[in-house]
Amino acid sequence: MESEKWYVLFIALLFSIVCQISGSVTHYSMPEEIKEGSVVANLATDLSLDIKSLNQRKMRLDIIANKKYLDVNKETGELYVVEKIDRENICTTKSSASCYLRLEVILENPLRIFNIEVEILDMNDNAPQFRRDAIHLDISEATPRGERFSLSNAVDPDVGSNSVKTYHLSESEYFNIEVQTGRDGTKFADLILKQTLDREQQPVHNLILTAVDGGTPARSGTASVIVHVLDTNDNPPAFEKENLSVKILENSPIGSLVVDLNATDLDEGSNSDITYSYSLYTSEKTQETFNLNPATGEITVKGVLNYEDFRIYDMEVIAADKGASSLTGQCTIKILVEDMNDNHPEISIKSFQSPVTENIELDTVIAVVSVSDKDSGDNGIVDLRVPDNMPFKLRESSDNYYELVVSESLDREKVPEYDITFTVTDRGSPPLSDNETMTLELLDVNDNVPQFPQSFYTIRVMENNAPGALLSLLTAFDPDLHENQYLVYFIIEKEIANTSMSMLFSINPENGNLYALKTFDYEIEKEFLFHIEARDSGSPPLSSNVTVHVIIVDQNDNAPVIVSPWRAHGSVVEEKIPRSTDKGSLIAKVIALDTDSVHNSRITYQFLQVTDATLFSLDQYNGEIRTMRMFSYRDPRHQRLVVVAKDNGEPALSATVTIKLTTMETAVKAYSDMTEEPLEYDIFSDINLYLVIGLGSVSFLLLITILVTIVIKCQKPKPSKAAPPSRNSVISERNSTIADSTLVSNDAYWYSLFLAETRKGKLVVRQPLPKGSRYIVSSIPRGTGLTDTSDSAASTLQYPK
Repeated sequence: MESEKWYVLFIALLFSIVCQISGSVTHYSMPEEIKEGSVVANLATDLSLDIKSLNQRKMRLDIIANKKYLDVNKETGELYVVEKIDRENICTTKSSASCYLRLEVILENPLRIFNIEVEILDMNDNAPQFRRDAIHLDISEATPRGERFSLSNAVDPDVGSNSVKTYHLSESEYFNIEVQTGRDGTKFADLILKQTLDREQQPVHNLILTAVDGGTPARSGTASVIVHVLDTNDNPPAFEKENLSVKILENSPIGSLVVDLNATDLDEGSNSDITYSYSLYTSEKTQETFNLNPATGEITVKGVLNYEDFRIYDMEVIAADKGASSLTGQCTIKILVEDMNDNHPEISIKSFQSPVTENIELDTVIAVVSVSDKDSGDNGIVDLRVPDNMPFKLRESSDNYYELVVSESLDREKVPEYDITFTVTDRGSPPLSDNETMTLELLDVNDNVPQFPQSFYTIRVMENNAPGALLSLLTAFDPDLHENQYLVYFIIEKEIANTSMSMLFSINPENGNLYALKTFDYEIEKEFLFHIEARDSGSPPLSSNVTVHVIIVDQNDNAPVIVSPWRAHGSVVEEKIPRSTDKGSLIAKVIALDTDSVHNSRITYQFLQVTDATLFSLDQYNGEIRTMRMFSYRDPRHQRLVVVAKDNGEPALSATVTIKLTTMETAVKAYSDMTEEPLEYDIFSDINLYLVIGLGSVSFLLLITILVTIVIKCQKPKPSKAAPPSRNSVISERNSTIADSTLVSNDAYWYSLFLAETRKGKLVVRQPLPKGSRYIVSSIPRGTGLTDTSDSAASTLQYPK
């Protein structure tokens, strides 16, 4: 069949494409069902067009049809098939055997329009079909021979010889057919009874009616002809009850038995065979939902039973016997559908307010929700709830309507948003539920003050810092959002010694970076205490402050200053001592002060130069210079000691003092000097010379001591009339009114308690007074004595009133 079909297509394609130019219309013909891409004709050749100019002239094809079945190749001018053509779809009427596709070929530059008609030739591609697969005929057994019965005709969408040509009936000794032709050429068949029927021998005749078309090859279609032989009937069928009421659960499975109708007929034979059917009073909905077995009378479930859609079904069933004159009986049935919990409850969000401010008032309505359930009874009673751990509660407003209200205070900083799940559950068994989740966003309110990580900041700054140096990052945190979170930092103004904090420190208002605006000096400023405020940009703004303690850390930037023995303008200190000084006697005490902190002001002493290292010792901690032995006549009269005082800083700083010691002889020394001549006798050795000098010195010192004692007891001390020294200078004075030395200075070198022993007393230096005051340091011995190592009393640091 397939090979013959394609052969016909090929022959039709080659020989049936005919170009006829009649006036302004060009005619072509082609068979239907030709494959896609097949060429129908060459328009360029047939219309005498230049193939090379088709693209330039924008050749196009317009089809007066719903689909574009054909198209033109602009390169070759060929008209080809784009989509398979079904003639029966294009030409739906069979009034004419001809079927055309009308086309317009349009070219521009210049504009030309060609009208084309393509005739679609029919092919035998459709088989005859009956409207019903089975044709039922009821024929009484008393029907005489030759009786004619009309049968449903077959239809074939093809035309001409391809349409229905004749009918054939399967072999039967009781029936044959006769083919008739109608006025419109339609072929139909009549069933003719050839001989009398006998119901007892054969109550039913099953025939096959075949319709054959005239195509090559021919196609055919069949239908079953069912002939029921009817018995002579005089008793109608009867039901046990003419009215029935049946209950059935919804959602019962398809095929479930609803009721078994059992009608009886008192006739014998075929007259007692009953067929059940719905009457015309039974709705289509009922017939679609329930199936009635025509033979047994069983009514079963055919469609879905839904209590919520349809609860009661009314039907009327007719029981008809198969007699020649069929008699019937009727039964009215009411089917009641019982509810099951098969519908989930439903939630409908009528309104939902989001976002809301975090300071929303309690009992404010956030959402309105309605619930429903299509079931009935307990199956339709529903309960709505929200999670218990949320600051919301439900309040029933009306029938099946609920309001969601705020039950607790909201805080966006703790929970920025809530996913609120509404859960509705019915009271069926088992219960069914549904849920709906909505997201509630909270808008920020400026309800949080800025917070510093610490309540107190201690910042250590090394003195001599560079101006503008970053001291610390004082960043606060505000859990609010947007402008409520944007912080500005300020220094709370506070004056210290007529100096504002904003002149000493600066803070970046955006990030809290604290900077120093000046170079600090530990010896002048040791610490600062002030407050930093962080303020947000909310309305109204909120703020908090933190205490900042800036501690200036000392650097070893001050060298030691030697305050004893005093010297004026860096001159060498000259001291006179008797040559008869004993071993271990205190010759001098070097005292140095350092204005740095305790660690950097720890001073040690050592000799830098010494005339005779075996004669003097220096205590490295208290600066005392003592004799290691007695002077001999061989020791030089003048001794030069250079002492360095070094602090404990890194790197260490130091100061030096040069002490020039001159040994003095006692009173004998004067005589000695007068008679001193170079002697070459060995008897007058150096030892004798020093002994004489020593005795003279002792006598001289004794005399001086007696004179000083008398002056102290007889006269009161007088203040020094010396002119005030210049800055950074110290004057050492010795006179008859002050027992030891008086120190006058314009600068405050006296930091922390320092106790130093001198040869004639103790020096006490206390905490400094304001810069610029003049100080007088006096060292007054406790009493007079003949020796240089007598006990001494404490001296005091005084300042002029």
